[in-house]
Amino acid sequence: MDAASPIDYAREIRAALPVDVFAPVRSRLAWLPLHATIVVGATVAVASGVGGWWLAALLVPVIGLSFAGLSMLGHELLHGAVIRGARAIQVLGWICFAPFVLSPRLWIGWHNKVHHGHTMQGGVDPDAYPTLEAYRGNTVLRVVTRVFSFGRNSPLRVVSLVLGFTVQSLHMLVAAQTSAGLSAARHRLAIAQTLLGVALWTAVAFAVGPLAFLFVYVLPLLVANSIVMAYIFTNHGLSSLTEHNDPLLNSLSVTTPRWYGFLTLDFGLHVEHHVIPSISGRHAWRVREVLQARWPDRYQSMPLGRALRQLLRTARVYRTPTTLHDPWSGREWPTLERAAIES
Repeated sequence: MDAASPIDYAREIRAALPVDVFAPVRSRLAWLPLHATIVVGATVAVASGVGGWWLAALLVPVIGLSFAGLSMLGHELLHGAVIRGARAIQVLGWICFAPFVLSPRLWIGWHNKVHHGHTMQGGVDPDAYPTLEAYRGNTVLRVVTRVFSFGRNSPLRVVSLVLGFTVQSLHMLVAAQTSAGLSAARHRLAIAQTLLGVALWTAVAFAVGPLAFLFVYVLPLLVANSIVMAYIFTNHGLSSLTEHNDPLLNSLSVTTPRWYGFLTLDFGLHVEHHVIPSISGRHAWRVREVLQARWPDRYQSMPLGRALRQLLRTARVYRTPTTLHDPWSGREWPTLERAAIES
């Protein structure tokens, strides 16, 4: 398939949809006090012993979903899809990413600039799985990919599901000046924002005690990681590496039950997001309709559960841009792009 660019797609989509679709959606901010109230209320209830540890256990997935929901709101905020104003975006973004102690300054460099600017470009996109050459040439990368990657024959793949976003955020903070393109000054700011998040949760731990902290932060964070990583794995993990950034070739949209998509701000509609990153997820379904109508042979989508199962059946190393390779068994699988061409 001949590659196109996000600009090529966006030009036609903008012509097909009304102008208000591309404006910031301020009403999305309503999710912030809702999730904050859930987290604070649940924390107070657990710390006070209301309902005993049975209620505390039941609140773990509730808090975890709110942690994940906040991060997805932060994602929209930092793309300018909710409000304008750099300072307000930074402050609100810090609040939204606080459960992951993720710096908004780091996220803009890592995600907005590097990932979106070089999506699935081997060796450049920090979210892309390694090439076989990189795998063979780096012992640490080889061990991490073999043991922890979310794919076939990885013995501790569940760890990457329940801790993946937290661990990658820490790794990107350490490597920010090279992997996220941050200047020394912005790297220091990212470290300061991260330490402020650490201070917040340290204070909470002292306030509620270690056992309550397990139920109001540690276990919910595992749930939140799982929700976020299920999307992140499927966003690009089955797709091809691309030298030229074509989101219809290197990205996948995943569908979920409507109630779950609503709670996660339709984060699964990821092709739509890469075509126009500044558009709110509220309008992603309208963008999807245009993509399906204009480029039905290129647009890639499947249910989230099916995409996760496909990830677990395939390897996470690229022998070629369109071939996934298992270095241990030698088995290979086509990426979605190549499978579509060959079918």
